[in-house]
Parts: sequence; C-alpha cells; structure tokens
Amino acid sequence: MSVKLRLKRFGRRHRSFFRLNAMDGRAPRDGKVIEELGWYDPNAKQHDKQVSLNRERIEYWLSVGAEPSETVRDLLRKQGIASAP
Repeated sequence: MSVKLRLKRFGRRHRSFFRLNAMDGRAPRDGKVIEELGWYDPNAKQHDKQVSLNRERIEYWLSVGAEPSETVRDLLRKQGIASAP
C-alpha cells in the first residue's frame, strides 16, 4: 500500500475548503482517510487563516515514504516543510 498526502474537498460550489490527509494511493479523492493532517482554505481573506497543518505528523509521514501530490507539495513548500523532491 502506497500512502499519499492529498487534499480532500469539502465546502460548496464556488466556496471550496480542503483537508490535508494521509490516504491509500488507490482510494478515491473523497474516500477513506488514514489520518487527517490539517486544512487549507483558499478563499480565506486573512493569510494566517488560510492554512493549518500538523507539522510533526506531516514530517512523520514523509519520513516513512508517503508521497505528497503536486498541490500538497507546493503547499508544504510555502509553509516551510521539507518534502520529497
């Protein structure tokens, strides 16, 4: 089983909200989650209320071989969390 760090979509039309999750790579986008690692609100007005991540758990999952999606990789880079190349 390969673990991926992916975003799971919530919210309504034109007002999306995402949760960052560790998931089985074969699971659908909104499928079963192994662990919730934070959230991302791209529509938030204040920059500090746009992202909340559990840094320790994300670094753990990266250390055991979880692969972030491209969007998650960019999000982690912006937050200063080292991710796989």
